[in-house]
Amino acid sequence: MFQVQKAIDGCVDWIRAFFEENGPGCNAVLGVSGGKDSSVVAALLVKALGADRVIGVLMPCGVQHDIDMAELLVKHLGIRHFVVNIKDAVDGVTNAIPFGLSEMSRTNLPARIRMATLYAVSQSNNGRVANTCNLSEDWVGYSTRYGDSVGDFSPCSRFTVDEVKQIGRALGLPAVLVDKPPIDGLCGKTDEDNLGFTYAALDRYIRTGEIEDGETKAKIDAMHKRNLFKLRLMPVYEPELPVKAEW
Repeated sequence: MFQVQKAIDGCVDWIRAFFEENGPGCNAVLGVSGGKDSSVVAALLVKALGADRVIGVLMPCGVQHDIDMAELLVKHLGIRHFVVNIKDAVDGVTNAIPFGLSEMSRTNLPARIRMATLYAVSQSNNGRVANTCNLSEDWVGYSTRYGDSVGDFSPCSRFTVDEVKQIGRALGLPAVLVDKPPIDGLCGKTDEDNLGFTYAALDRYIRTGEIEDGETKAKIDAMHKRNLFKLRLMPVYEPELPVKAEW
């Protein structure tokens, strides 16, 4: 059984240890969408570091219909935040490329520009960028390579969707932030619409190996195998040359 308080305490200790080793006194910077993942990561960061060391970045692309949820989060936690509308940047890159982008390229470009934005804010504010992915999304590759899949540290990438929700409730986040249906923020569909199966089924399969529907199992397994490269370091050719200095 998932022990939510033990998970919170362990994660908070881990965040503090990360900053002690990788930037004592630095700020934590994260993108705030108003969904459960960024909400829970932000709340964990506040618990670990204090609200004064957490910076949220709201990054609508033009008009974001649910930006009020992101505003609710930063107000609830009392953290500093910036609003950076990325529409001009997305349009600029799209219009500058001398051919028509594929639909997938158009879908993923905003996520990559958002991550570039986070690093610009972070470097200018003595920060470290928090990744906000969870295990369920990572398992099936439901993230954008060099977009929301990256960061300097990742508090929740070993927690399933259900576990992230339990943490959010235990941390006292507003229910509307924890329980609202997750939307990818790119094409306007819910995560489960895009995936073709529920997070409940995926979470159970990850933790227990149990799943009734053979077609869903095959789809999850195929997505996991196909997207493993997103979770691994970039392959590097290793020539047979000496390296005497310490890494």
